[in-house]
Amino acid sequence: MKMPYKLLVMGASSSRTSINRTLAIWAAEQIDAQMETVDLNDFEMPIYSEDRQAESGIPQLARDFKEKINACDGIVISFAEHNGSYTAAFKNIIDWVSVVEKDLWSNKPMLLMATSPGARGGRTLLESAVTDFPRRGGHVCAHFLLPSFYKNFKEGVHEHSLKKAFDLAALAFERGMGGSPI
Repeated sequence: MKMPYKLLVMGASSSRTSINRTLAIWAAEQIDAQMETVDLNDFEMPIYSEDRQAESGIPQLARDFKEKINACDGIVISFAEHNGSYTAAFKNIIDWVSVVEKDLWSNKPMLLMATSPGARGGRTLLESAVTDFPRRGGHVCAHFLLPSFYKNFKEGVHEHSLKKAFDLAALAFERGMGGSPI
């Protein structure tokens, strides 16, 4: 009997009440896997700059984050969109981790998602991440967008067409990890 997959799960936000963290954890719970949830607040580092890197080196927290990526079988991320882009906390982490190893995501299978209170649900950022992450060593198996979080999520995605879209994304992600582990 194979061991369950190990997922690295995060809401790409530093908000302690992040709806994206809620969505990411719920999504990972729908997949037969063990999960490790990452709180970006645990990886707060100085703002990346080449000068700071030259003066102080790479922070241990960046190395620790990269170790978590290398130790998992798949990654689930739900993005909070700030002005059409990644949150500053998330962007700073990936800036630092990318100097630890250029292949940031270690070719790990990824399920990328986004949600927001609004009707677009973080669409601009999700589209950007789906294009950007393969260039950073991510194997994007699937993506899912949940618009109007407070309308469409109550202990899970409940609107029928959105739930169906999520189920298809989760299946594609699981297949990207090699199918059912058990």
